[in-house]
Parts: sequence; C-alpha cells; structure tokens
Amino acid sequence: MSTLRLTFLGTGGGTPSISRGLPSIAIKYSGELILFDCGESTQRQMMKAGVGFKSKFTIFLTHLHGDHVMGLPGLLYTLSMLDRREPVKVYGPRGVEEFIEMFQKTRYGKISFEVEVEKVREGLIHQSRGYEIMAIRSNHTIESYCYMFREKNRVGKMRVEFLESIGLPRGPLWGKLQRGESVEWQGKIIKPEEAVGPPRAGRRIVYTGDTAPDFRIAEFAKDADVLIHDSTFDSTYEKEAAEQGHSTSIQAAEIARTSRVKRLYLFHISPRYENNSEKLLREAVKIFPETYLAEDFLTYEVPCRD
Repeated sequence: MSTLRLTFLGTGGGTPSISRGLPSIAIKYSGELILFDCGESTQRQMMKAGVGFKSKFTIFLTHLHGDHVMGLPGLLYTLSMLDRREPVKVYGPRGVEEFIEMFQKTRYGKISFEVEVEKVREGLIHQSRGYEIMAIRSNHTIESYCYMFREKNRVGKMRVEFLESIGLPRGPLWGKLQRGESVEWQGKIIKPEEAVGPPRAGRRIVYTGDTAPDFRIAEFAKDADVLIHDSTFDSTYEKEAAEQGHSTSIQAAEIARTSRVKRLYLFHISPRYENNSEKLLREAVKIFPETYLAEDFLTYEVPCRD
C-alpha cells in the first residue's frame, strides 16, 4: 500500500500574507512528487515542509496568473543549483511554453536539466505506474484547468478464510493468485476470482485552482476523497467573486455537497481574511460539515478505500 500524502505549501491568493504563501500543493505518492501550481517562494515552502526534491518530479499549472506561476523560475533555478540532472516535466495551459522560454532567455542563470513542457487539454494528460492525472477546464477569467489525481484501482483483498480452508500455504502461490494467475493445488485448479476479492477503488484528489462554481467540476469531483476548492471570498462578496472568476466559501461547500466528496479544503484565501479566515469556515460547515480550512504546511494522509 502506497502512502498518499497531501501537503499545502501555499494557500493564499493574489498576494502573499504573513501567514499564507501563494498557491502550491504537493502530493507525495510511491516515491514521486507531484506539484500543483507554483506560487512565489514555492521552493522555500517545499524545504520548510520537508517534502524534498524527488528525482521523479512533475508540475501541473492550472493557469498563468502570476500568483500561480511566478515561483516556477526560482524553483527550477534552485533545482539547478542543487545540480539536478533528471528532467522536470511541466504541464500547463496555452502559453506555458512561451513563459518558460522567456525566463530562460534572460540568462540570469543556467538550468542544468531538461524542462519538458506539455500543453494541457481536457481528459487524461499524464499517467504513471500507480496513478493518472485528469484535467477539465475550470470557470475562470483566462484559460484554466482543474486537475484530478486518480490512483489506479488496487488489487482486491485475499479471501483468507477460503485459502486457509483448502490449506493453500501463504507465499508465492498467493502472490500468483493476487496477480491474476490461476494456480494448481492438490490436483485442483484455483482461479484468481475464487481467491481474491473485487478490485478496490483508488483514491482521488481534485484541485480546482481558480474557478467560479461550475456544475462540470461538481461532476468531475464526484465521490472524490478530497476536493480542494477556490474559496477566495465569503458570501458577502458573491458579486465580486463572480466578476473575478472565483468562488465564495458557501459556493465551494455547495459543490462539495453536490459531489458527495469525503473532505473539502477551502483554498486560495484572500489576504483580507488574514485575521478572520474562520469566517469562511463557519459559513461552509453549515452546508458541508466535512470542511477544513487549508493552512500553509498542513498535511493530510489520504486513507485507502476499503
């Protein structure tokens, strides 16, 4: 079983505040590091949070507003100063390649590794051995994407009582059955479906980036383990939120309730709530009780599904 650990590196929006950095989220899974957005000083936040700089490292940018991407040059140059040689893959919307080329052309530093750039589209955009990343468009003022980390289904549980009842010893034969292979035992063929339960659903984390409330995101996040949703304003600023392509805490909670997610994190908190961010939480929990306020350096290990 692989640990799936979510770490909030920066949880503010627009400008940093004393307690909140700009948007960035790290996921550590099976020896890999996945980064969603890269606000200013993300590399420092990574060091302070202890997530490290894994050799296998992928970055997903939701959109090209400065508070979500201006940490990328510093992060890449820091990795270069650490003598990294492995490539880093960066996914983002239209214009991300030009953005990366622009700061490399300044020649203020040399990047010692290859930066592989992929333009995002809706659908499956990236996959590794144990997970895949899906994307859909979000509802913001420029081209922007919402991402899903989706763990691939895990092998079902061994039917221990059955296997013990027929006397099949633990060991290589159990392993073969778990891999979907039939085995012969005492003159009888044991099929995998007899010995192993149905596949267990993988875990899912959905990150909206900046977005106004959108029914497509609600459907995209259906039954997810974690939804990290734009919650820039409280309900008294609903008009401003709509104009700027953001959501209120109440709207985020309504999406979570519609999606039937297990846990909601309010994210992209405006600096105006530096001393009263609990106001956002109080509004949201009335609609969706399993709501939490994202804070810099907060971590959460997503439990496996049964």
